[in-house]
Amino acid sequence: MKKILITGFEPFAGARVNPSEEIARALDGRVVAGHQVIGAVLPCVFGGSIAELKRWLKIVRPELVICVGQAGGRKEITPERVAINVDDARIADNSGAQPIDAPVARGGPAAYWSTLPIKAIVAALHREGLPAAISQTAGTFVCNHLFYGLMRALARRPGVRGGFIHVPFLPQQAKRGQPSLKLCEMITGLTVVARTAITTRQDLAQTGGQTH
Repeated sequence: MKKILITGFEPFAGARVNPSEEIARALDGRVVAGHQVIGAVLPCVFGGSIAELKRWLKIVRPELVICVGQAGGRKEITPERVAINVDDARIADNSGAQPIDAPVARGGPAAYWSTLPIKAIVAALHREGLPAAISQTAGTFVCNHLFYGLMRALARRPGVRGGFIHVPFLPQQAKRGQPSLKLCEMITGLTVVARTAITTRQDLAQTGGQTH
């Protein structure tokens, strides 16, 4: 059976939970659109996250890769459009590293585009009644770092699609007034993302909802 690799991150910045980790663990072993999902949890560490992702790529040999991360403060499930070649950390990662104005890959291109059908994904999420929007920035912390490393790795793997999805806080993480989404909704959402990415070969040509 063909494989889908879905990754999440361990908790960071002193948190006890990360919704992306819970999503990856929940989807591990499920079958979506005739493909077996392999869920993996990566360290929230510059460099180490990409190294661990590459290890999983060799083990799984997936047809599709969806990396997931937490974006506290966002209210929607947000497919990312582009990864940029910059590490500029507001806080330290889980190893204590805090790169400033550093390239993800020295000599690499300025950016990589997602190869997921991001507008079709947003439309499919809306049909499920889930909040979703396209994001134009994955930030400059470990999420963007991993997204860039993923697309750089997939550039050498023709036919393998991939990209990055940010999810909001879980209700137990959100402070008063902050948006959140239930874990069951996120799991449904990522199932929709995977199914849409497998079954949609050409993205929609329309203006979609977006977030900065």
